[in-house]
Amino acid sequence: MKKILIATNNQGKLKEIKDILKNYEIVTLKDINQEIEIEEDQETFEGNSKKKAKETSKITNMPCIADDSGLCIEAFDGWPGVHTARFLGENATQEEKTQAILKKMENLEGEQRNAKFVTVAVYYENGKYVIAKGETKGKIAKQPRGTNGFGFDPIFELENGKTYAELSVEEKNAVSHRKKALENLEKALKNL
Repeated sequence: MKKILIATNNQGKLKEIKDILKNYEIVTLKDINQEIEIEEDQETFEGNSKKKAKETSKITNMPCIADDSGLCIEAFDGWPGVHTARFLGENATQEEKTQAILKKMENLEGEQRNAKFVTVAVYYENGKYVIAKGETKGKIAKQPRGTNGFGFDPIFELENGKTYAELSVEEKNAVSHRKKALENLEKALKNL
């Protein structure tokens, strides 16, 4: 079984990745006693993912998968997009970020609340990249609902009327942007 390092310290993300990439031995930074923080300073999800995968792979000498994801709100031309994690600064809590989005959208109705989650996952090994994308369309709920998931899951409402946070892990993994990106990546890796 091929061993692949995942370049993240986000436990929620790691769990999703392990649940999806079952045909690989997934190794975390913690497993190999590494603390690596790569600055996400690129202008695109793909740019950040490529940078994280390449730099982490070079430091650890292992094939590596990195991803970058974000919430893109149509009414604001895709904002916060690539800046989703840091649009209120490095020290803002998830609650503060969620409330900032809800406040900014409080007067928007119907299709004005349309949004999507985007993930770009990148595999890097020996100078070669494999890049895959996934997205899930939905809208921003008026208030947070549900207790599962992480990040903006409680305010991202799917077409079925439920937020990501109201779904079980299995239900979310069946439709998530990360799952779509990782499945596309897995298909591409089989062809390597």
